[in-house]
Amino acid sequence: MQVTHDGGRWSNAAEDPIEIVAPDPGWPKQFAIESNAIKKVLRPLKPRIEHFGSTAIPSLPAKPIIDIVIILENVSVWPQLIAPLSSLGYVHWVDNPRGDRMFFVKGMPPLGRRRSHHVHVRIPSDAVAELRFRDRLREHPADAARYAKIKYDLVERFKFDRDAYTEAKGGFIQQILVQAKADEAPGEDWWSRGDSNP
Repeated sequence: MQVTHDGGRWSNAAEDPIEIVAPDPGWPKQFAIESNAIKKVLRPLKPRIEHFGSTAIPSLPAKPIIDIVIILENVSVWPQLIAPLSSLGYVHWVDNPRGDRMFFVKGMPPLGRRRSHHVHVRIPSDAVAELRFRDRLREHPADAARYAKIKYDLVERFKFDRDAYTEAKGGFIQQILVQAKADEAPGEDWWSRGDSNP
């Protein structure tokens, strides 16, 4: 069965509800295992691979999905990612309306029991916001606690609508990004602080 997206929601939304679970100390290890597998199949491209999203922030409740970003400046090589990632069990969202991004899912019903990993493909400038947000919440537990409350509230409203859930978090995320940018030291080389440079 093919899973499609009509620009509003996934065709399997009723089978694929949003779930927020307690923090799992095993999430970083799950990322490391998957990151190593991805690096192995993409070795010739030498991508930068980062763990982001709520599973990358200690003590934060999250959807039990490991969010991974593959950062590659040269967009012309992106089609070369499809076959190697498919060999690891990822499904490529072919109809993504964002032509400047790629998105892959592992484990999504009906092809699996539940989503386990998302892979986002971005150019460097398009990955900065997510990584800056991750770092800010890692360094400011009070902000992470506020985010947890927002997430629990929103999952009650948008359990079967992932796009609406994501959009509703936007105001808080933008607020955190403004604070993070303001707190950076002049001349700080923030981009070089990545988790997992190859």
